[in-house]
Amino acid sequence: MRFLAALLMWLITTAGLAVAVPVVWAQLTVVGEDGYAALAASAARDTRLQDAMADELTTQIVALGADNGFQLNPVLVYQVAAAYTGNTGFPGQFAQANRIAHRWMFTGAVPSGNSTDEWLIDVAPMLSDPSFAATLGSLDLELPPTLTVPITVDTPRLQPGKLRPLATWGPWAAVAAVVITAVSALLTLAVARSRGRALAALGVSALPVGAAGWAAIEVGNPYVEDALDRTTGNIRTVADVMLAHAESSLHTWLTGTLIAGGGLVLLGALAAALGGVRRSRADSFPGTSTSSR
Repeated sequence: MRFLAALLMWLITTAGLAVAVPVVWAQLTVVGEDGYAALAASAARDTRLQDAMADELTTQIVALGADNGFQLNPVLVYQVAAAYTGNTGFPGQFAQANRIAHRWMFTGAVPSGNSTDEWLIDVAPMLSDPSFAATLGSLDLELPPTLTVPITVDTPRLQPGKLRPLATWGPWAAVAAVVITAVSALLTLAVARSRGRALAALGVSALPVGAAGWAAIEVGNPYVEDALDRTTGNIRTVADVMLAHAESSLHTWLTGTLIAGGGLVLLGALAAALGGVRRSRADSFPGTSTSSR
């Protein structure tokens, strides 16, 4: 009976861990605004993203100048833009711009000036950087309060607040998954006859979860690529870089799960071996304690 109870708890632990790892990662990295901003800031240190944003900012400045009667040299503007995206302040401002885009998708908050249902990013705060302000100031060219760039083409499949349910229920799902996994793991150890073997079994649970996660990323890549095909212009490169950083972050979590699982297997095997030695000694010397946990 104890064996069946331990087996049931172990199965629940394995299933809970398979849910907890991706759900908690998604909550902390994508669904949560702070996590998404941190991801954006990390991606903004990538030179590919910096070059793409320099191109996009150049396009916006040249267009803004043309609308106000100025013929700007794109090469010179790009040099200013590239110097800006390469400085230490850019990741923070890029992260702030992505906070606004995140709110559009996860809360339905629409930036002022957005008269469509497109997913937009506001680059006006970036163009307010002192390096741009000096250049634009010499042209007597004032920036508008907002200057939005479409992240995706206009499509009914993407609407403001489309992912609001994830923002609402994601934190609860993450906490529930962690609690269920932790409680069932403790019950597995409590019910099992040999805690060493139970510990090793819990380690075994983590190994397929980590491996399955790696496989799931590969299987899901075509679907993600299909979603990225809806991005436009330089933003496609930006999206590619952010996706690569998100995958790298998830890979780190999955690798950590594999390492933790392997460590638990070794600890469990060691504990079981020591328990076996104690039992052998107890059998040889009946006067000693027979405790073998």
